[in-house]
Amino acid sequence: MQFTSTRNSNLTVSFSQAVRDCIPDDGGVFVPSSIEDMRRWIYYIDETTSFSSIAGSLTSALMHEEFSPIICETIATAAFPTEPVVRQLDGSLFMTEMYHGFTGCHRDYGVSYLVSYLETTLQLKGGKAVFVDFTHGGLGALMSKILKGKKNIKAVLVYKKGTVRGLDPESLAWNGGNIYPVEMEGSEAEIKAAISEVFADREFVQANGLTVANTTNVCRLLGQIFFFPYSFAQVKNKFNGELYYAMGAGNYGSLIAGLYSWRFALPVNGFYVPSTPALARSANGNPVVLDSLVDLKARGEANPAVPANLERLESFFGKNEMMMRNFIFPCDVSDAQRDAAAKELYMKYGVFADKDTASAYAVVKENCSEVYDEDGAFILTAYNHPSLSSDYCRHVIGEAPEMPEEIKAGYVPFELNRPTISSAADLKKIVDGIWK
Repeated sequence: MQFTSTRNSNLTVSFSQAVRDCIPDDGGVFVPSSIEDMRRWIYYIDETTSFSSIAGSLTSALMHEEFSPIICETIATAAFPTEPVVRQLDGSLFMTEMYHGFTGCHRDYGVSYLVSYLETTLQLKGGKAVFVDFTHGGLGALMSKILKGKKNIKAVLVYKKGTVRGLDPESLAWNGGNIYPVEMEGSEAEIKAAISEVFADREFVQANGLTVANTTNVCRLLGQIFFFPYSFAQVKNKFNGELYYAMGAGNYGSLIAGLYSWRFALPVNGFYVPSTPALARSANGNPVVLDSLVDLKARGEANPAVPANLERLESFFGKNEMMMRNFIFPCDVSDAQRDAAAKELYMKYGVFADKDTASAYAVVKENCSEVYDEDGAFILTAYNHPSLSSDYCRHVIGEAPEMPEEIKAGYVPFELNRPTISSAADLKKIVDGIWK
């Protein structure tokens, strides 16, 4: 499978290069230039097909020019020790729980897949990789688990001062581990700008094998594609009509992952999302990406610390507004509607919901009559474990779910007791010494 840039359709790179380089020289982001037709395979899978098997088959379809099916299966098997859970709430409503990973976030699956891919391929081809990422703490807790024992990957994780949590002392670089956590002075925006400045030095990036673990990286995004054929396989024999997904907005990584799944020939009829200032609903109800008002050439370069999935969305549809109008359905959701949806999810189905899940269900409520009248069904996506939003649950519902011990461990504050840094230059010094 080949990849191109959102800003230069003449560029062609392999999957491996797209993963390692992250950001094309033109300042865009990598997108598939073509996608395999998986129609026969998608209709073959069913509720007995495991998540890792689906991931392995898709990995092989995407990378067959670079790696054997055995290697692809190895990548997927090592990445996913747990599966998402797909629940049937009623006859035409299902829910995919994407949070049964290491830290209770859907991010766990994508990052774990990215790490597995890099470690496996670096062992085969040689080389080293270094993640440089901003984190509120959750990514650090995850990396602390999944980088253990890895020989070819390290991570420099940048925190605002006082936000480090969930780290295992054995995972720290100065204790022989693979993670170098550092606190940086400044706001989140200033810290991300410093990371972007590091990645702007192309020679430095190439020399040190720098990459990121957010969905700017196409491999991380690929790890989110697997949710869609898996959930389809789980529900395909339970209804006979059209299928729609309802999801929270987030950074639109799940939306673009779902659209790529459709390109694989996944039989999905559309995606419902709450409206946001970035992806809004026009006066006549059509989706509008506000960034599209600014030509790509007039925009700044993509920031590797800030996922650019809306730019991927623009690239996916190009100038074909009609296609976008028939696949993406933004819906206005007020706070009152969201909270009422959270209450109904709990009262009817015993489901605790965070704001994203509640907003997605509010969208379902607004559009279910139209979908159900055509014998259709919704798959509601739940990104994160509801215990991570216990304050919201308690405020809206009156009680909160219990937080599993494994997730709780990721929230234990951790004192680094090391000097803070204040610039991109300081960050580059740390990267320079990470393998020494």
